This record gives sequence, C-alpha cells and structure tokens, in this order.
Amino acid sequence: MDIAVAANEGLAEFSNVLIKSAMAVYALAFVAHIVEWVFGSRSKVARTAAALTAKDTGKAGSTAAAGGVSVTVRTSGGTKVLEKPEVVTRSATGRRADVPDGPGAAGGDEKGDLYGRIAVSLTVLAFLLHFGAVLTRALSVQRAPWGNMYEFSTAFSMVAVGAYLGFLIAKKDIRWIGLPLVTTVLLDLGLAIVVFYTESDQLVPALDSYWMWIHVSLAIVCGALFYIGAVSTLLYLFRDRYEAKLEAGGKPGALATSVLERLPSAASLDGFAYRINAAVFPFWTFTIIAGAIWAENAWGRYWGWDPKEVWSFITWVGYAAYLHARATAGWKGRKAAYLAVIAFLCFLFNYYGVNIFFDGLHSYGGV
Repeated sequence: MDIAVAANEGLAEFSNVLIKSAMAVYALAFVAHIVEWVFGSRSKVARTAAALTAKDTGKAGSTAAAGGVSVTVRTSGGTKVLEKPEVVTRSATGRRADVPDGPGAAGGDEKGDLYGRIAVSLTVLAFLLHFGAVLTRALSVQRAPWGNMYEFSTAFSMVAVGAYLGFLIAKKDIRWIGLPLVTTVLLDLGLAIVVFYTESDQLVPALDSYWMWIHVSLAIVCGALFYIGAVSTLLYLFRDRYEAKLEAGGKPGALATSVLERLPSAASLDGFAYRINAAVFPFWTFTIIAGAIWAENAWGRYWGWDPKEVWSFITWVGYAAYLHARATAGWKGRKAAYLAVIAFLCFLFNYYGVNIFFDGLHSYGGV
C-alpha cells in the first residue's frame, strides 16, 4: 500500500513538472508568434483597401444607379447601347464576399513565415508535454483528471490547443489564432498553478460515476471549441469595423492597418465562428442533458436550479439566441456576433464565477 501511495505521489509530482515544462515551451511559442507578427508588419499588403476601392469605382463604362438597379452604358461605333440592368444589393454587415483574406500573421514575409512555423512546432511540443501532464495526473489519482478547477483548467487548455492543431492538420489556414491561443493558455495554466492548484485526491461520492467521463469531458471539449469560436468572433468585430471604415473612405491607424490587414476577411472570420458554434451547440445541449441524468443518479432529481445548472442553461440560451439571430433579418453580422461573445462570457462565468462566488452542489472547485 505504501509503495502504491508513493508511486501516485511521484506521478502527481511528475505531472507538475510536465505542466511547468509545457508552460516554458508555450512561452517560447508566444515569443515566436510575436516575432512572426513583427516581421509581417514590414509587408505592405493593402488587399482590403484595393478590393473595396475597385468595388466602389467599378471596372468599365459609366454607371447610373437608382433604387438599387445598376445600368451600364457602353459606347460602340458611335451608338450607345444600354446593357441589361443589374440589381445591386449590399451585403449584410460583415458579408463583403468580394474582399480577399489577408496573408496571415507573417504577411508574406519569408522570415516571418519561418518564425510562424517555429511557433507551431513549439506549440506541438508544448501540447505533448501538456498531454503528458494531464495523463500522469489521471494515473496518479486513478480517475478522470477533471475533478476540480485545477484539473479542469489544465484539461480545458490542452483540448483548446489540440483543437487548434487539429484544424492546422486539416489544412485550415488558422495560424493567425496562434498568438491569442498561446497567450490564453499561458494565463489559464498560470491561474491553475498559482490559484487553483489542488493536491491529487479521490472524488467526493457524488462525482464517482461514469457520467463524469461523459458530462465533464463533453463540457471541456465544447468549452475549448467555443473559445476558438469566440476568438474568431472578436477578431471579426475588429476586422468588420476596419473594412467598414475603409469602405466609408476613412483611414484607419497604422497599427490597426498592419494587424487587421493580415487577418482573414470579416466574412471569413464570421463564417468560421458560425460553423464552430453551430456544430458545437448540439453537443452542449447533450452536455446539459447528461448532467441532468447524472444529477438524478447522484441526488435523486434531474434539475434543482443549482447555480451551475442555472448558468449552464443561461449559456445554452445565449448560443441559441446567437444561432437564431444568424437566421433573422436585421440581426446578422455584428449584432449576432455580440450575442456570441456574451454567450461565451456566460460560459466563462459558469466555470470561474460560479465555482468561486457561489456555494452549491457543484462546489468541487478546490478553492
């Protein structure tokens, strides 16, 4: 028995070492991403401004527009020919489909691209160390490694990085999310170690169920993907304002131009965020249902308006409102994006705020 206890303690200590090692490598990836953006700032892309200018000036002939109908007059051999009218409709906010995506953080710069690739390689190494830390924590406690806030935080950030790398493996051009992702992971792991750290221990009886593997693992995966969708939505809001300012003839500042010009177009960012949120929403719904089934097994009731249950439902309502807004005239674009950001803030409060500020049946945070 003493040998087994010593072995578990050794695994727990090794898990801590791996987490700190992963943080060190994430920090190097953070620096590499910063250097990538710095080198990329030397490139003068201006694709967005060029596309919007071309759209405004037209390509050929003279155009008279009235009531959304565009008529082009073409002169041929002294005879004026009235070409077939073309109905011109403005896209909803953030849906300027003819605006090209930016070239990414490296901005087409060779050295910038090299540092971007180094940053991704370091992120892969950090992820492997991170995964090893979560795995050894699980072995040390001989259960699912998400029984308290420390374990949930480390698992959550690991899944977020894994999802990011998965998108890269699938040839999705989302390296632009690397810097905010690595920054957030460092903050999350820092909080986990300094504020939320809890010695490895066994679960309270109510948590000792196979439903923990289903309910909490789904919550972690959904939260990690919601995070990626939220970052994309926030960047969409900035990029959309940038495009709107250019479209109105304004001149954004040098820093805003340098950064936002290299991001995907507002339409691409908005579409990417929507696809993630729409795909994850059914799984979040099942997460709440699985939690209710687990609650019935543990406490003899499916729903008791515990603070965690209430905020899980509020988060569900927030994302449902966002998805509904996307299909509602007048709510597409920025208004729907604001709802998505609010919904993710509800998710964060559901985890951090509820565990810290409220007492309830879900108070297993270890803080």
